[in-house]
Amino acid sequence: MTIESPARPPATPLGLQTSTRYLDSLADGRQVWLDGQRIIDVAGHPAFTEAAHELGRLFDLQHDPALRDQLTTPAPGGTHRLSWAYHLPTTVEGLRAKRHNADVWMHESWGQHGRSPAFMSTIAVGIYDFRRRLGTNRPEFETNAENYYRYCADNDLVLAHALGDPQIDRSATPLDDPDLALRIVAENSGGIIVRGAKQLTTLAPFAHEVLVYLSASFANRGAEQFVVWFGAPINTPGLKILCREPFGHGGFGHAHPFGRRFDEQDAMLFFDDVFVPWDRVLLLHDGALAREGLGRINAWSQYVGQVRFRERLQSLLSVGLVLAESIGVDGFRNIQEDLGELASYIDILDYFLDAGEAGAHHTDGGLLAPAATPAAAVWAAQIASRCTEIVRRIGSAGILMQPTEADLASTELRPFLDTYMRGKTLPVDQKARLFRLAWDLTEDGFGSRQDLYEFVHRGDITRNRINLLHKHKNSAHVERVRSVITQPISS
Repeated sequence: MTIESPARPPATPLGLQTSTRYLDSLADGRQVWLDGQRIIDVAGHPAFTEAAHELGRLFDLQHDPALRDQLTTPAPGGTHRLSWAYHLPTTVEGLRAKRHNADVWMHESWGQHGRSPAFMSTIAVGIYDFRRRLGTNRPEFETNAENYYRYCADNDLVLAHALGDPQIDRSATPLDDPDLALRIVAENSGGIIVRGAKQLTTLAPFAHEVLVYLSASFANRGAEQFVVWFGAPINTPGLKILCREPFGHGGFGHAHPFGRRFDEQDAMLFFDDVFVPWDRVLLLHDGALAREGLGRINAWSQYVGQVRFRERLQSLLSVGLVLAESIGVDGFRNIQEDLGELASYIDILDYFLDAGEAGAHHTDGGLLAPAATPAAAVWAAQIASRCTEIVRRIGSAGILMQPTEADLASTELRPFLDTYMRGKTLPVDQKARLFRLAWDLTEDGFGSRQDLYEFVHRGDITRNRINLLHKHKNSAHVERVRSVITQPISS
């Protein structure tokens, strides 16, 4: 096959996205596949159009005079504006500006966009911050990292990241079977050629670029040649995007108000001898550096991710409160206790966010990074399903059976609906929409995907717990116990 180089970045920055520019940009020849068919018009396809237009709507908010300064800031040199998500923070004020930018993005999407541009842009910030360490792998990688960040920031690009390797045989390594990992099959003066796959790349059909990294796990088992980081345009020749079944498109009428708007899509990426120019390669064959980099480049995304999770919990709490009122159980002590538990988790997230700012530190890359809060990742994975369960238990069987909009419009059915399916505080039409919203958040395919996403997207919870244990196992408190048992304790 002929390997072609992807188009070079535009010399003149395009600046902030608009909905029109964003939607037009998705028609770039990308190979998006769904249900055995290649999708030529992503923005116009029924499975993707509402989600794509929702992202476009969010980009247009950056041009709203009421939100402009909260969402954007002048670029260095003042020739155009950048999203605060792409801002390189060097002060606490700059760090908080990223948080306030995320507040808008996450509020507008009800906390449902786990990989929103407001989140993914911070990964590019992390790549920039880690540039000098990448330069220890090869000097040119420092320049590549800085240029890649500036290209993404100046053009307000939507990023996806490809992390996980194919889930074929987790007991083996690519030394046993090279198809277990993305790998370099050739190098030449122009770049590298990669073959393989990456799984669960969220946002891929809606993105402009994909960042490939994480493969440090194989280095623990002697397979460092499979460690490779790079950035690639989504429309790179040879890159195929296989999408899962979309959510929110079953049922009737307005049955899935969130699923249709906020399904980010998850995809497998197949790299069929994809050419990556050297100026887009960021790291090669250094497992120790890759492991170090994973935490470094995600410092700001973890911080912004907590803003998103807080908004998701606020949405669940608000729906739960109105559900309880609508059927007259809001005065029950067990319901109040459950909702109070959910409210406590929202406050705890505020504490984590404040802790990140209070412990912020300057990195060797020259930026101000929020303090790491690894316990937050473990805690969030533990309580996420419980939060969904609280709302599910309040609505109970009522979540399963609600009339559609067509039912509500039926003159023959409506008297029965008004009599037997109304709520204590809401007429039947509002109660039906409320309960369908709860169904979308907690029970249907979209709600179940969101629940699973909360458990897996922060990384393996077992590994995260073990890492926390290692942090404490050699502490002074442990040594205190060792010392006190070396001889009998005196009375």
